[in-house]
Amino acid sequence: MPYHRVGFGLFLSLCSVVTIVGCSARGVEDPAGTTVPDAESPVDAGADVVEDMADIDEPADEDAFVALDVSSEQGPWDPDSACATTVAEAPTYPLPVDIIWVVDNSASMKPAIDELTQGLNDFANLVASTTIDFRVIMLSLRSKINPVTLPVGKRYGVCIPPPLAGDDDCGNGQRYFQSSIDIRSTQPLEQFLGTLDQTQGYAEGEERGGEPWAQWLRPEATKSIVVVTDDNSRLSASYFETFPGGTNPNNSKYVLPPGILHASRGAVFEDYLFHGLYGWGDDTDPGVKCTYPDSKQPPSSGPTYTELVQKTGGVRAKICDGATAWTPFFESIAQAVIATSKIDCEFEIPPPDDGPINPAAVNVRIVDDQPNGQEQEIPVFKVAGPQACDASGGWYYDDESDPKRVILCPASCDVAQSVVGVEKNGRIEVAYGCPTEVK
Repeated sequence: MPYHRVGFGLFLSLCSVVTIVGCSARGVEDPAGTTVPDAESPVDAGADVVEDMADIDEPADEDAFVALDVSSEQGPWDPDSACATTVAEAPTYPLPVDIIWVVDNSASMKPAIDELTQGLNDFANLVASTTIDFRVIMLSLRSKINPVTLPVGKRYGVCIPPPLAGDDDCGNGQRYFQSSIDIRSTQPLEQFLGTLDQTQGYAEGEERGGEPWAQWLRPEATKSIVVVTDDNSRLSASYFETFPGGTNPNNSKYVLPPGILHASRGAVFEDYLFHGLYGWGDDTDPGVKCTYPDSKQPPSSGPTYTELVQKTGGVRAKICDGATAWTPFFESIAQAVIATSKIDCEFEIPPPDDGPINPAAVNVRIVDDQPNGQEQEIPVFKVAGPQACDASGGWYYDDESDPKRVILCPASCDVAQSVVGVEKNGRIEVAYGCPTEVK
C-alpha cells in the first residue's frame, strides 16, 4: 500500500479527521499515554462520521508535540490514513551462529577426515557469503601428522588449514576454534557434554577430555551440531538432550552434566539443528546400514543420529558415498544454517523523516513480500510490557518513560523470524503519526 508522507504540522491537523467504519475490540493511546477503548463510543457500523478539518494558516513547530484528537472512536490502524506521515523500516540484524563439528578419530575415519580437511574452508565461505556472523568449533583430536599412535591404538587427527584456521599448524583463527579431544567411535555425544562442562573424566588432560570450549559459545547464537562418524552413539538421543546430570549411564567412573536442553542451560541450545554424516542406508528404516563401493559396511547405521536429525530438521549424508557425499553435505548444512538464522527481535526505534518521535503515535507491523509481488501486512499491537505478552504476540518499549527500543513479544518474534532475515524478503516497519494501537 502507498503511504502518505506529509509535513509534521499538516499531519497533526489531518489526524483530527477520523473515518469510522465499524467497532473494534482494540484501543488507542493518546500522546499522554491514555488508552481510549473502541467500545466506549459505539457507532452504527453503516454510518461514516467525518469531523471538519480546521484551516491551516500557520505551520506547526516541528519540534513540538501537539495532542492528537482521539476523542472519537478509532478503528484499527490504517497505514493509508493521513496521520501515518512516516513509515520507516526497522533495522534488523541476524543473530550469530555457532557451528559445532564433532568428528570421530577412529582410524577407519581417515577417508572422511581427509574430505573434511579439504572442504571445510569452502563450507565456511558459503556461510561467509551472507551477513551471518558465524563460528566453527571443532571437537576432535588435533594433529598435523597422521596416523597418531595413542595408548588406545592408532587414531586419525584433524588439522584444518588456513584461512579458516589461524596458521599452518591447526591453530585457532578468528572464526575457528578447536578443542583437541580424542573422539571415540561410540562416544561423541558423551564427550560433547562432558567436555562442554569439564566434568569428571572429560577435563583437559584426561583420556576422554580436551581443552575447555564452552567460552567459545555465544549465548545469543543459534546452534548447529554436526557429527561425523561411522558408528552409533551409546548415549541415547533423549539423554543427550535432557539427562539431569550425574554418573555416566555407560561408565560409572565418569560424570556427565545435564543435557543440552535441560532447564538448567536456559535457551543456549534452544531450536538447535543436528546434522550428521554417518552410516545410515535407508530413508525409512533407521536400522539399515549403507554399503561402501567395496561391498563392506560401517559398524552401525547410526540410529541415534537419525533420531536427532529428524527431530531437529537437520540434514544428513551417507559416509559410504565417500568423496561424492561431501560437497552436497557442506552445501546443505550451509543452507540450513542460513535458512534458520534468526534476527534480533529487539531493535532501535528508527527516526521518522520529519520531526521528533511521539511515543504515543507509533505503530509496528510485519510485512511479508509475497513471490507474486503482493504484500501481506501483519499488524502488531502494543502491550504493557513483557508480562502482557501472550500467544497473540505484541510489542512494547524498553522504557515507557524514555523509549529507545522496540521489543517484540515471543509470538510476534516467531512470526518475524519466518519472513524477515537473511535471504528473506520480509521486513518490520514502524509507522509514525497514528495513535498507537494497543491490545
